[in-house]
Amino acid sequence: MSDEPRPTPGFLLWRLTMRWQAAVDKAVAPFGLTHAQYSMLASLRGMSRDGTRPSQRQLADHTGLDPIFVSKLVRTLADNGLVTRTTNPVDSRAVELVLTRKGLATADRAIDAVIKLQDRLTEPLGGLRDKRTAQFINTLQRLLAAPLP
Repeated sequence: MSDEPRPTPGFLLWRLTMRWQAAVDKAVAPFGLTHAQYSMLASLRGMSRDGTRPSQRQLADHTGLDPIFVSKLVRTLADNGLVTRTTNPVDSRAVELVLTRKGLATADRAIDAVIKLQDRLTEPLGGLRDKRTAQFINTLQRLLAAPLP
């Protein structure tokens, strides 16, 4: 038996997050994206599939990121021609987001690359379609839904 202390869940989760983030950064770099920009673009793609125009605030709530950080990321995506920002006709304080044609194509290609990457990253659990991966996802969702002390 080893005298070395067992790593904490928080430490392991942090290490896994850093490893996955680096892998996603590498996978989306050919599309001119960082991991954070990809997260915004892919989230916006998912949120707007039904034709809705999510606000920056809704995107921030969905991703769990600070609204100011989301604003900076969206501004960069807009500067790169991937997203347009428009004022909500009902609430002038709200900024609506729409993927451009270029943004839609970039999002779809980047999402495909990240899905392939995630399948490789989850191979120790059997891949994305394996029951163990589904259980892992359910566990992560329960942890995210648990109230903070």
